[in-house]
Amino acid sequence: MLHEPRFWYSVAFVLFFVVLGRRIARPLLTILDNRAATVRQDLDEAARLKREAEQMLADAQRERDAALAEAAAMVERSRQEATRIAEQARQDADTSARRRERMAQDRIHAAERAAVDEVRSRAAEIASEAARAIVAEILTAEHDSALIDRAIAALPSSLAGRRAA
Repeated sequence: MLHEPRFWYSVAFVLFFVVLGRRIARPLLTILDNRAATVRQDLDEAARLKREAEQMLADAQRERDAALAEAAAMVERSRQEATRIAEQARQDADTSARRRERMAQDRIHAAERAAVDEVRSRAAEIASEAARAIVAEILTAEHDSALIDRAIAALPSSLAGRRAA
């Protein structure tokens, strides 16, 4: 056993760590402790950031839900407004159509009245011309003078009757 190199390597290894282990262990432990503290701080920071991110996500989801609800309400209001406007346009169109129909009927009635008046006027002119022609054929100059004489003779009694009334 004392002649085996493995034994001496093992003894040297143990002595190396016993003698120099204290000098190396303290700085090594300090480095490891610092590293552990840094890792702990990073984990704490990561946890804090995760909580903040979760909070921001929850806020964003609430805002998104609120925005979606508001958008749905706006769409519904827009639909109602469009329906109201369409109904108003239909009513306006119906009113306009009725007014135009009334105006057209009034024009037709006016045209009918004008046509009837023109026919009556023309019929009266024709009747008047026919009566003149007939009277002119029937009455002669002698007959005219007899009628005039009779009218002149009846004039005083006719004036007296009007004065009494």
